[in-house]
Amino acid sequence: MATRGRPTQQKRQRERARQEQRKLKDARRLEAKERRQQVSTQTSAGGDPDLDGIVAGPQPLAEWQVEGLATFEEADEAAEEPGQNG
Repeated sequence: MATRGRPTQQKRQRERARQEQRKLKDARRLEAKERRQQVSTQTSAGGDPDLDGIVAGPQPLAEWQVEGLATFEEADEAAEEPGQNG
């Protein structure tokens, strides 16, 4: 009977492949962890860049709102004038 060397070699190859996959996966996990830490330090230190310039409380009116308000006030003044004269 011949000795069976082939399954041992295959087993070693499988184990090496598993070890390499583990190393790759650990490296990806470490990268993701560092990326998350970097993002969290940026947001906590400088705040969210999307929220820069936003002030709490009532916001100023936009141009179109100011124009519409002026038109509305003019209409109110025109409607009140005849009532006060007569």
